[in-house]
Amino acid sequence: MLGVREPSIYGGLDLAGIEALVRARGEALGFAIEFRQTNHEGQFVDWIHEAYHRKAVGLVLNPGALAHTSIAVHDAIRASGLPAIEVHLSNVFAREAFRHHSYVSPGAKGASCGFGPKGYELALEALAASAAH
Repeated sequence: MLGVREPSIYGGLDLAGIEALVRARGEALGFAIEFRQTNHEGQFVDWIHEAYHRKAVGLVLNPGALAHTSIAVHDAIRASGLPAIEVHLSNVFAREAFRHHSYVSPGAKGASCGFGPKGYELALEALAASAAH
C-alpha cells in the first residue's frame, strides 16, 4: 500500500518507485537485485532461506510490522548467516512504543530507519562496504 497508506509517515513513492530506486543503486554498486514483496511471514522466511541457498551476498529487507512480532524472521536471518540490513521508511523510534522493539535487529548487521526510500540506498551502500572487507 506504499504511496497510499499514510503518506505523511511512509512517503508518496509507491512500491514500483522504490524498486526502481533500489535497482538503480544496486546495479551501480555491482549487485544483481532480487526485489520482492509479501505480506506473508512464511513466504518471507522462505525467501531468506532461498537467498542462503542461492549464495546471495546479503539481504536488504524491510520487515514492516514483522520486525516487531516475528521470531521466525529473526531465526531465518540468523540461520542464513548472511549480512542483513533492516530498513524502515519511518523512524520507528518516533512512533508508538510497540514499534521500538525489533526481533530482526539482533540478527541484522545494521538498520536504517526514518530516511524514507533513501534508507534502501544507504542499506545497499552498507552491504557493499561490508562485502568489500
